[in-house]
Amino acid sequence: MLWQHDGREVIGRWERIVEDDRGLFVEGVIGDWSGQARMAQAVCKAGAVDGLSIGFRTAKARKQGRLRVLSGVALWEVSVVTFPACPGARLRVAKPN
Repeated sequence: MLWQHDGREVIGRWERIVEDDRGLFVEGVIGDWSGQARMAQAVCKAGAVDGLSIGFRTAKARKQGRLRVLSGVALWEVSVVTFPACPGARLRVAKPN
C-alpha cells in the first residue's frame, strides 16, 4: 500500500485483493511505522482522503474508436490518493472490533 503512488512511501499492506462483478476490491491495514503512515491514518480516519488508485502495466488492449479498452493488466500497486482518476474508487475506514 503506497501513499500517492510514491514507492518510497509504503504506508501499509493489502491483506486481501479480489476482483468481483463490480471491480477490484482490496482490504488492508495502514501501518504506524512512519510519520507518513501515521498521517495517512489520521487523514483517512477524518475522511479528508478517501481515494484509491492503481498502478499497472498493460498486458492486453485494443482500440475502440477513440478509446483504448484494457482487457488484461498486471497490477503493480494500489495507492491511497487524494484525487482518484476513477471517481468510484474509494476507501472506507472500518470501525475497530
